[in-house]
Amino acid sequence: MDHLAGKTAVITGAAGGIGRALAERCVAEGMNVALADIDGAALAHTVAALQGGAGRVLGVRTDVAKAEDVEALAARAYDELGAVHLVVNNAGVAVSGKVWEHTLADWEWTMGVNLWGVIHGVRAFVPRMIAGGQPGHVVNVASMAGLTVNPLMGVYTVTKHAVVALTETLHHDLALFAPAVKASVVCPGWVKTDITTSSRNRPTHLAETQQATQLAAAMQALVAAGLPPSRVADEIVAAVREGRFWVFTHPGFLGATKHRSDELLSGKNPTVAPLF
Repeated sequence: MDHLAGKTAVITGAAGGIGRALAERCVAEGMNVALADIDGAALAHTVAALQGGAGRVLGVRTDVAKAEDVEALAARAYDELGAVHLVVNNAGVAVSGKVWEHTLADWEWTMGVNLWGVIHGVRAFVPRMIAGGQPGHVVNVASMAGLTVNPLMGVYTVTKHAVVALTETLHHDLALFAPAVKASVVCPGWVKTDITTSSRNRPTHLAETQQATQLAAAMQALVAAGLPPSRVADEIVAAVREGRFWVFTHPGFLGATKHRSDELLSGKNPTVAPLF
């Protein structure tokens, strides 16, 4: 999908971080954009900041963990902006801690946003995109944690491995039955976003009960020194233009993936190959 001007993008988690940077890039490309985020105030600020370009900007407050919210997002995008050509399932949250100590609320919240949010996005948009008969692209944002396994990140890692598997399967299914629509998975390393404070938007019925871990403090420092989100947006747009599946922001981290694969193929017990 080389020509983006005049086409429409839908981006979740669009009020900050990678989502906002990608929204800015899409607007600069002359696209219409539908922006979704659970933080209504931040979303309204982002929409206001992006108005005035060549395309239209629509904001829809959305909890991606709720199928009905994502269906409503799709309905509004199609009703108000016409055909959707690019869908970016970007919304994400993170928790850390010993895998056996995580509460059910930790699992429900993280799975709801990171995995079910992507599932809902695929179910709501892909059938509409296929029925429209136009070229399209679905981008699911996972993580290098979707290709590696490290201690104290079990819940997050489970969700991101699932997103990689879901997107790879989507790629195969589209290639067989709807080749005009492509798929990409983004596996970022450390990017300067607010993901380490994502609990600010955690629903009250899934409230956090655990104390922050030492890993959480270390991750805050690594994220704060991470890649600018605009660089990730550039990589995503390049992948869409090229029809490329894998999007890696930190190719050097792939050594950890090779470490894991080598152990798997040799039958060795897993050892940690840290990303930092």
